[in-house]
Amino acid sequence: MPVFPPALARYLPALALIVLSCTWGYTWVLLKQGLVYASPFALAAQRCVGGAVALVVAVKLMGKSLRLVAPWETTVLGLVQITGFVALQTWALVEGGPGKTAVLIFTMPIWTLLLAWPLLGERVRGKQWLAAASTLGGLLLIIEPWNMHSSLFSKMLGIGAAVCWAVSTVLLKRLRRREPVDLLVLTTWQMIIGSVPLLLLAELAPGRSTDWSSHYIAIIIFLSVASVALCWWLWVWILDRVPAWEASLSVLGTPVVAILSSRLALGEAFKASEVAGILLIGGGLALLSLFGWMSSRRAAQTR
Repeated sequence: MPVFPPALARYLPALALIVLSCTWGYTWVLLKQGLVYASPFALAAQRCVGGAVALVVAVKLMGKSLRLVAPWETTVLGLVQITGFVALQTWALVEGGPGKTAVLIFTMPIWTLLLAWPLLGERVRGKQWLAAASTLGGLLLIIEPWNMHSSLFSKMLGIGAAVCWAVSTVLLKRLRRREPVDLLVLTTWQMIIGSVPLLLLAELAPGRSTDWSSHYIAIIIFLSVASVALCWWLWVWILDRVPAWEASLSVLGTPVVAILSSRLALGEAFKASEVAGILLIGGGLALLSLFGWMSSRRAAQTR
């Protein structure tokens, strides 16, 4: 990562989260379109393999070494964050459709909050609870767990994907505290290791052959380069700079973008609960930004 002036560097995590949320949010629309051309597990494997290739190219272009540091921890991260998360996410889409069940994945901040306190010593303090309550309350209004008609099994798959994401978030923070691993190289190895079981799963799972049309190739290129390679590296980079619980809450802009882009692309009407949820999440994220700005101001004044 290049060196930026301090005034700009302070806002880089926030800018990275905006890029992350917008890209991952629009990814849900592209996943729906991609499933027209490929089976779910083939789509999952292809986008992760494409992401691994894009990351290897990025490492080589930047002149970095691909030497694997902390192989055991990196392997566990790859299997949990890539294989486990993507496989369960895809399975949830197959069992329950791309609606509210898949959005259960964004219960990830709840599990991260529960894990980060005992394992990382990262606590939500004082006024931060107001931002957390607003953001998580908005998420509940969007998911509407009281009004889900999908099967219990598909809900459990979505929650399982969320838990995988939360566990990998905590494991990644712990690894970075012990080992000064290069973030881009670490993300690359995670993607390589995590893609192998997905390829095997795509071969074993029944499904139709992939229709390699020009439209599908364009979808796969975007999913591989932007959604997988760029965004997972940005996620690792963000986690290295802010507490796990804060990054997890901030990424809740993703389901907001997913709903907005899906409704606009498909011409669907907004529900009142969705609008209320979007406003609560937006308010919670604004409070997180405000509290972070106030904290940085106090820190600057004490120097």
